[in-house]
Amino acid sequence: MAAVAMASAANYGAYFRTNTKNKYKFPIFELKNHSWPAASANILEKRSVRLSSSMVRIIPRATPSATAVENDDTDTVPTPKVIIDQDSDPDATVVEITFGDRLGALMDTMNALRNLGLNVAKANVYLDSSGKHNKFAITKATTGRKVEDPELLEAIRLTIINNLLEYHPESSSQLAMGATFGVEPPKEKVDVDIATHIRVDDDGPNRSLLYVETADRPGLLVDLVKIISDVNITVESGEFDTEGLLAKAKFHVSYKGKAISRPLQQVLANSLRYFLRRPTTEEASF
Repeated sequence: MAAVAMASAANYGAYFRTNTKNKYKFPIFELKNHSWPAASANILEKRSVRLSSSMVRIIPRATPSATAVENDDTDTVPTPKVIIDQDSDPDATVVEITFGDRLGALMDTMNALRNLGLNVAKANVYLDSSGKHNKFAITKATTGRKVEDPELLEAIRLTIINNLLEYHPESSSQLAMGATFGVEPPKEKVDVDIATHIRVDDDGPNRSLLYVETADRPGLLVDLVKIISDVNITVESGEFDTEGLLAKAKFHVSYKGKAISRPLQQVLANSLRYFLRRPTTEEASF
């Protein structure tokens, strides 16, 4: 299983497809040979970032605007959070951004997402004890439908984080991505062995819920889908949260249209754990 878990994702993309036999009508990830169309070069702006595995060269950055740092003199820097939700809206991908009370109108971030070929509508803003939550409804401009390509979902996530680092440099030390393209890298590095937690629960007779928590890094969403698909498990809709230095994913998964059996749950958990805790084993072995 180690060989399966460490397989390279370089030659694959992953897409949602509709499973007409699935009573829940969720889109399903399907791995295919993938290459970026030539037109994708038009969305690149100012900075390119090398991502792990199959995800490369996608981080457009908006022109600086009035949404610069707010309350910069605050002593305690809040934990930035970016949530990509594929469950709550059947017609759109819902993205939620929280950074205490420091986020502005986020027009710069909306413009950067439009540069990825997306329609972006600001759904609402609400306040609670953790700060101001900004929600966006996102669809593909070409189809008017929700985003179903994991590589594009990862591009959305990293574009948001890149703009967060641009306009709120104080968030750099709070985000794992700050080590890659932030002003100030995180003061502490997360121990991936300690940070990684995997759990599979039943969610009815036809699907299971997979929970993954691990140290964040570029390309993680794509890599998770790849390794799950490598053990022939179908990935349905879910949620991917970036919370500071950690990433937390929740996927609806199934095997041949049914919930995952206990033995297969263990295989899945072991494969993910091996892959996540040793992401550079192949390179380090030479």
